[in-house]
Amino acid sequence: MSSNSEHSELQNGTPEPESEPEAAAAVAVAAGPPAADPDPQLPDPSDAEVQQPPDAEVSVEVQSVDADEAANSVPEAEISDESSAAAAVQSNQEAESDSKLAAAEGNRTFTMRELLNELKNGDANDNDGREVDTPRSLANSEQQIEQNNAAMELINSVTGLDEEGRSRQRILTFAAKRYATALERNPDDYDALYNWALVLQESADNVNPESSSPSKDALLEEACRKYEEATRLCPTLNDAYYNWAIAISDRAKMRGRTKEAEDLWKQATKNYEKAVQLNWNSPQALNNWGLALQELSAIVPAREKQTIVKTAIGKFRSAIQLQFDFHRAIYNLGTVLVSLILVVLH
Repeated sequence: MSSNSEHSELQNGTPEPESEPEAAAAVAVAAGPPAADPDPQLPDPSDAEVQQPPDAEVSVEVQSVDADEAANSVPEAEISDESSAAAAVQSNQEAESDSKLAAAEGNRTFTMRELLNELKNGDANDNDGREVDTPRSLANSEQQIEQNNAAMELINSVTGLDEEGRSRQRILTFAAKRYATALERNPDDYDALYNWALVLQESADNVNPESSSPSKDALLEEACRKYEEATRLCPTLNDAYYNWAIAISDRAKMRGRTKEAEDLWKQATKNYEKAVQLNWNSPQALNNWGLALQELSAIVPAREKQTIVKTAIGKFRSAIQLQFDFHRAIYNLGTVLVSLILVVLH
């Protein structure tokens, strides 16, 4: 899976009332300590305990003074006005702090681990949490809901192969609802798009072929749409390119050696290439890239086979160089070398 907490720099302080030198002997003003600045890295909403600054406690003790001192002392009305002004400023600062904290927590994306823990604790309420609707999110909400409906229909109609599969699908359905809600509030949340694509891809593996649930291909196609949108919003999301390529490869396998399969394998190789460009230290991506090229070589015309097979050999070798005990890549290298020999002989 994005994934972006919003950093808020809040400064809460209690301004002290001004006093003139002559009033120091007459009036003693005790003010509460200033509140500490919150941590700019906002914690998880489930663990966050927002501590508000203590209300300023202003106590006024009037001592007896003679007529001359009374003439130069600060009137009680002025002290009261200054205390009220300080309290009003502090109240406004606290309200602003609460608003920024709520906005930051409302816009964050929940990870799959957090959603699973929440479901286990029995808090699976789709409307829980402190969510904040912005004018932009409200304007896009209706359009986003329409876009989400098709995906949710696919998710809701999936049935697992057995009880374990059905239990797993309930968790995936719960996660999908949360990501859908996050996108209704913020359509540009690429982390939510990426995680929702993962849910669709996992649901495709959970399809019971003997049931009337949607086809695996329909779920994978929807997952590909989410990955595409996520990478459009965040072009450096290498994990999205990697998993997107896997989804495309799974779709290509269903189509045999057809022109449609050829186009899908070509698209998969491009996404693996992008994933490796963003993260060169990924033997898994290199191995899968080589596999996609090997599959593609079985479909393309004979004049293109040798070039593609040699490219696949290079990807397997690069994967092994990064991880010398990568047994699958070693095995795949052996099979593609055999393929090259057969291509040359023919």
